[in-house]
Parts: sequence; structure tokens; C-alpha cells
Amino acid sequence: MAELRLGPLLRYVDGSSATFWVETSRPCTAEVRCADGTRGRAPTFQISGHHYALVPVSGLTPGTRTAYEVLLDDVPVWPLPDSRYPPSVVSTPDGDTVRVTFGSCRWAAPPDNEKDPAGPDALDTLAARIAGSPEGERPDVLLLLGDQVYADEISEATLDWIAARRGLDDPPGHQVADYEEYTHLYYESWLDPEIRWLLSTVPSCMIFDDHDVIDDWNTSASWVADMRATPWWRERILSGLTSYWVYQHLGNLSPRELAEDPLYAAVRESPDGTDVLREFAERADTDPASVRWSYRRDFGRVRVVMLDTRAARVLDEQNRRMIDPGEAKWLREQALESPGSYDHLLIGTSLPWLLPPLIHDAEAWNAALCVGERGERWARFGEKVRRGADLEHWAAFPSSFDALAEFIAEVGTGEDFPATVCVLSGDVHHAYVAEPSWVEGVQPDSRVVQLTCSPVHNSVPGYIKFGFRFGWSRLGRVIGHRLRRHGRCAHPPVEWGRTAGPWFGNQLMTLTLRGRSASLRLDQAKALRDGTRLETVHESELTPR
Repeated sequence: MAELRLGPLLRYVDGSSATFWVETSRPCTAEVRCADGTRGRAPTFQISGHHYALVPVSGLTPGTRTAYEVLLDDVPVWPLPDSRYPPSVVSTPDGDTVRVTFGSCRWAAPPDNEKDPAGPDALDTLAARIAGSPEGERPDVLLLLGDQVYADEISEATLDWIAARRGLDDPPGHQVADYEEYTHLYYESWLDPEIRWLLSTVPSCMIFDDHDVIDDWNTSASWVADMRATPWWRERILSGLTSYWVYQHLGNLSPRELAEDPLYAAVRESPDGTDVLREFAERADTDPASVRWSYRRDFGRVRVVMLDTRAARVLDEQNRRMIDPGEAKWLREQALESPGSYDHLLIGTSLPWLLPPLIHDAEAWNAALCVGERGERWARFGEKVRRGADLEHWAAFPSSFDALAEFIAEVGTGEDFPATVCVLSGDVHHAYVAEPSWVEGVQPDSRVVQLTCSPVHNSVPGYIKFGFRFGWSRLGRVIGHRLRRHGRCAHPPVEWGRTAGPWFGNQLMTLTLRGRSASLRLDQAKALRDGTRLETVHESELTPR
């Protein structure tokens, strides 16, 4: 009899349809039956001895909340027997109010009987809050902006599991090596009871960042060359991209996109789709411009464009780009399609566009050194600093930083401008709100904000906290200006300041969007005497200009 190994994950949801992702113990037919009589079925497909299904359900009623169950070969497997959680539901939006909760960087939480060195998990705590008030407020979608798993920073329990199947003295040693070990990361993270229930009842959109593969993934062309020279890297990158496609990317796509996707069709039609998917992963690594991981989702009059800022990079030192020209063109098309059809544009990018000014200037200076602005010796020094200090955000790709500023100004200006343009990011293990002003030309009509929220469940050393705070200071700006002069860097087209934060801790941001109004809330997970709770530490209105 088939068993449910992982899931269900409620992924894509619109006013009348939804998709549900599951992993099973053997080949079978997965079925989702909703309490309103709607249902969907899909056979499993196989990758590296694992079995998965993405089950579409159509005919749902907009603006309703409907309980559902999962069956494998007509045998009920979800909800779990004796579950302490309310029934999982699928909530279809009515297009009026949209709540978007987002964050990034989640180490898997340890079992309940072990001390948590990173503190209370924000997603675990959100799950407990929703479960305690199942008819209350909940997000319409979770945007998980990277580092859903850590392939290079594994737990002691996972290390013990890996040690039982292979030696740890051979590279990559204390990191995951192949697809099977990647699957274990997802089991460890998504079988957490709170997370499992949360992802079964709140739709989610995901995008990778570096730790989903390895720290500093695609930092530079020389970094890639060094990695490809190692004997273990090829298996690592193919397994990382393959597992990401299965566990995260598939669920980002709409039923229409799935129906039109030749790769999904080939995988489903094959007795074992491993070779098909690995060939795709090879192409995604060696010819990234031929593959698109970015995607768009519309929630009523809220448009979300999730950008791949890892695999889509152009790393030629003389032509560095955060996203390749085809990706940049695609971004424009998504934002400029049907002007006036949305009130809010949310650009999801794992890496912040607007950083603390000192850090921005340090990255721009470093990019100038690496391109040879101060000579070959400085270029070699710059590459060492780039890798050692993780200088690889938008600021480290100056032409892409400027292009994004120009793009946002274009989108936010004119007759059909959206009320807000929000850049949603994570990665930097703290949270803040920053607002730009354009140095030349007309300020956009839209309210433009950088909203950064991280981590969901991780930690940050004290010296890093000091560095982020100092990066916003007046003295930090002075030092940044000197670095920029040394690198002969051009001034960016925008200036910006921090309007709220920084905050440190495990946290989530929520945007509530209604008509042309928008409000922001930051909640932190706090361990109190009577349990763990999400406490609101910031609220503000993002009114149009």
C-alpha cells in the first residue's frame, strides 16, 4: 500500500483552481477530494527512486475556504490520524484583500525535546497561531525567498544519517553530495509537524538562493571555474537543481503553465524521469540563459514577479549582470503587460536591491576592482574580498542595479502607475524598510519601498549585527563614499535611506493589500513563559504618493 512520505503542500491557488504536491512511498494515483465535491487525480512520476505527484483541482468557488483530504489509490492518508491540527483547507481569494507573508533563510528546527540554538522558528510560530484560530486571519500566500534548505550547513542529525551511507572524509564531506541527500534535507525541514501542516493549508511560492545549493553560488566566473575543477561539484549542482525543480519549482507554476511545459510532460511520460531531469539541470547550469526559473503570479489586483537572481547571472567580468538580457526583457514584459490591471507590483528577489549604504558602496567598489579599474593586483585582491565577504548583491552588479532603478521608475510613472512597487528580499539575516529617491528626473508616482525580512529561523553573530547597523550610520556613509572614489565608481541613479529597522531575530513580514492601500507588519517569534508567540514589532501604512 502506498504511503504519504511528504506533503501535502498546497502550492498554486487562484479563484477557482489549486495544485497540491505530494511525495509517496511507491507508484500510485494521488487524489485530492474537497468538502465541496471538487476533486483532482494524478499518477505519480519517478525521480531517482522517489515518487511524486502534483494534483490539480478545478471548479473551486472564489472566496471560499474548503477542507480537503488526500487519498493514495483510494486510501485516505491525509489528514493524519489523531492529528492535533485543524483540517487542512484550500482558501480561494475573492480579489478584495490580499495578505502576502514573506521571509527567507530557514534552518530546519530541531525536535521539540532539543534546545533550539537559533531561537523560536517564525514559521512554526505562525502555524501555531493559525491552528489556534483556524477561522482567523491567515496569509493568502507565503513567499519563501530563498534558503529553504541548507545544503552546506547541515544539522548533526543529518550528518549522522549521511555518515551511515558514506564516508565524511571524502569531499564534499560535511555537506550534501547527491539527490538522495537533498531529499533528506526536505524531509528534515518539511516533516516538522508545524511546517507540514502550515504548508498544507497556506499556498506558497518559492525561489532559491545560494544555500539551496552552496554558499556564494555563482558569485563570479572564477568561483564557477574553481568549483567545476573539483571532482564533486557536478553531482552537487545537478542534484541541487534537480531537487529544486521537484520540491520547489513545480509548485510555482499554474495549471496552464504545467499543461504547456514540455519538461513536465517528458518527466511524467517517462518510466523514470531522472535522466530527462538531469539533462535539463545540466543545461540550466551550463547555459543558464536557456532556462527560466523566474515566474509571475497574480492575486487579484496584486502582481508578484519572482526573480531568479542566482542561476540567471551573467558572470563575464566585463559584462556582469544580475539577470541576463532575456530575463530582463521578461521582467519588463510581466510588469508592463496590461497597464492598469494591477494596483501593486511586488518584485521578489532573494537578494536586497537597496542595502545599507556602506555595504552598497563596498560592493560597488569591489566590483570596480574586480573588473580591473585599479589594475591587475587590485583585481586579484578584489576577488578574494568578494568571496570572503559575500559581496555579491545587486550593488555588486552596478549596471543591473541601475537598470532595476530605471525599470522601477518607468513602471511607477505615468497614467496607469501602481500604488506601490515593493521589492521583497531576504538573505541578510535582519529586517528593514528603505525608500529610494531618484537623483535625476521625476520621482515615480508609485510608492517605492525595499522590504527586507530575514531570517525565518537562523542566527546572526553580534559583530554582523554591528556591521549592519554601522552600515546605515553617517560615518558608514562617509567611509562608503571614500571606497567609491577609490574604485572610480559612478554615482547610482537613486539615493535611499532606512525608514524603519533594523530588526534582528526570527521574523516574518506581512503586506496587506486592499484596493490601492497597503499596510506593512513585522512579526517576530518570541519565546515567552507560556509558549512561543508572534509579536508585532512594527506596523505602517504604505500610502501612495
